[in-house]
Amino acid sequence: MLTDMQAAGARLTYQPTRRNPLSPRETRAFPHERKWRQPDGRTSSTSEDITISRWTSLQTGIRHEEATTPPDRYFFAIALKTTRVKLTRGRHTVFDGVMPAGTLYIGAPSQQLSAQFNAPCDFLHFHVSAGSYFQPLRPGAGTASTEGLNDLILLRDPFAEQLAKALTERGHSADREFARCIGQTLAMHLARRELPHAKVNALPKWRLRRVEEYVGLHFDHCISLSQLAKVAGLSRMHFAAQFRAATGYRPREYLLHQRIERAKSLLSNTDTTLAEVALTVGFCTQAHFSTVFKRITGETPARWRCTSRNASVSSRLSDPASTSKTMSRVLPADFM
Repeated sequence: MLTDMQAAGARLTYQPTRRNPLSPRETRAFPHERKWRQPDGRTSSTSEDITISRWTSLQTGIRHEEATTPPDRYFFAIALKTTRVKLTRGRHTVFDGVMPAGTLYIGAPSQQLSAQFNAPCDFLHFHVSAGSYFQPLRPGAGTASTEGLNDLILLRDPFAEQLAKALTERGHSADREFARCIGQTLAMHLARRELPHAKVNALPKWRLRRVEEYVGLHFDHCISLSQLAKVAGLSRMHFAAQFRAATGYRPREYLLHQRIERAKSLLSNTDTTLAEVALTVGFCTQAHFSTVFKRITGETPARWRCTSRNASVSSRLSDPASTSKTMSRVLPADFM
């Protein structure tokens, strides 16, 4: 079995084979699903060991979906953007809360799952042959089992997140062989994974809500782990573990992400200088703010502001009604 680094190396050294130009249908390595977890029948086949599809919803209201994993398949889902979702099986709640980008969900064969999406979402779905990658375990093998993998949620799995990014960044230029190589790497990564021996209970929703409200009111101040633990009514050790199980973030990481989200709002909607934005959201220096902002978003604050405003202008120009209103404010009445 390849190690994760070897598998990743295979992905990076992949070279597409020379072939005749493919049709548009064939070049879509991961077509969008019309129905949740149901890949297009024209682009999937039971003979393929891995099928990849993408589920995107822009709906802001509540949306309910339900699906059952085929008896010969595992189901992997990687969140491409942060969303809020509730996953249930019958009366059992599998997950309920904010699911950060990079979260990986695994469903075992023949398992039913219901989902309630409470925000727009974007997921990459992998439908993986059970027999090809998840062989019955030898005694003492210590790797992932069917029972252990079912309903396994890895909040912000860095390796899975990078694989999804490598695939989605290529867009329609990603051919089926490249996508399959990514899927194989992910499957081997999970098949070799050591499962946690003890499960940490997630922070109860009422405690989490109190922490979120506190951070929302004091994000621009210095907030210590002890303060957050006190708000939640727990010891520092228990709070930190339960908070991460509930959100996928360490408390410090969560605070930084909240500050960056506030900064994005200021950058998009005001002309506040970068130094002022940094101080307003709780950073001591603009340099530290810029470093954290780029680490989280992948762009500097200045570049992100420029990109955001250009996208806003393009959106307004593509809307005839908005363009008409803009022109009526700019041009004289007799010209109109």
